[in-house]
Amino acid sequence: MSKAKVLIGLSGGVDSSVAALILKRDGYDVDALFMRNWEDDDGSPYCSVKEDFLDATFVANQIKINLDEINFSKEYKDKVFNFFLEGLKVGKTPNPDVLCNKEIKFDSFYNHAMKNGYDFISTGHYVRNKTSKGSNLLLKGKDETKDQSYFLHSISKEALSKSNFPLGKFTKKEIRKIAEKEGLITSKKKDSTGICFIGERPFPEFLSNYLPQNPGKIINENGKEIGKHKGLPFFTIGQRQGLGIGGIKDSKNSPWYVAKKDIANNILTVVQGNNHPLLMSNKLTTRNLSLINPIQNKKFLGNAKIRYRQKDQECQVEILSNNIKINFIKPQRAITPGQSVVIYQNEVCLGGGEIENIF
Repeated sequence: MSKAKVLIGLSGGVDSSVAALILKRDGYDVDALFMRNWEDDDGSPYCSVKEDFLDATFVANQIKINLDEINFSKEYKDKVFNFFLEGLKVGKTPNPDVLCNKEIKFDSFYNHAMKNGYDFISTGHYVRNKTSKGSNLLLKGKDETKDQSYFLHSISKEALSKSNFPLGKFTKKEIRKIAEKEGLITSKKKDSTGICFIGERPFPEFLSNYLPQNPGKIINENGKEIGKHKGLPFFTIGQRQGLGIGGIKDSKNSPWYVAKKDIANNILTVVQGNNHPLLMSNKLTTRNLSLINPIQNKKFLGNAKIRYRQKDQECQVEILSNNIKINFIKPQRAITPGQSVVIYQNEVCLGGGEIENIF
């Protein structure tokens, strides 16, 4: 009986390196693919694609699997980056990592693998999947601090059913230990914390290459002008750093936070205090609903996250035709239009949508 063929996305990081190793140990016929998704190289040290490709090559040689490279930069720019920019222009803060998984890793990469005769694709995500009652379920990873189901909530059920996630049953600490024991070159490599096209550079610095500055007023909750901003796309709800008004003091003498972006009038409203009432809300609706499997009960008590790494928040969920209405039991801070809200029942990720309206 021939081995199942798996194509793994090898990024040059420790997670995908160990995932490839585990797949081979488990008896799969493993090949690897390095995805080049970004080509606007400005010569800065922030995007490490060249270093990552070299590391992926070393790892493939170490564990004796074939490595190919493919350029998805056109697809990335068309389907991810342009969507990201258009969202910023209208006051939203889209999540490129959610879009990248949906459009590139579990669409372009998945289709490439299927066309080339592979049985499964694999990635180094900390998630699990299983078949139950005819449906393939997306489950949280064992390591609660690394669970990445938030980023995969909008992938297609077809791609999910053909995906293998070797890291889902491990903790990050265990993965590091395996990498060190096997002497993988990536064993001590620092985790990337930024999006490749931004890296860890200041967000406004990067964005200024693509969006023009459009100065306007910064006002407080009473409508008093207290400063100038250089363009609303450079800010997000709840942001504290980079407002340029740190020297302004009043009786509260506490930090300022972005509370509202008025696109029509090009005005940024800021408030003082991390939990100011204008930062808190408990209801939202979405657009671009994405459910991995059909949900029988359209109204139920479940959990949701409005950002990655947030702990599950109890809420009432109502599934409508193309959106979700969510009523959180406890008010949430800085719910941000354009970001994703992802819904769960226990360890099962049901899907989610793009945050549209906040109440």
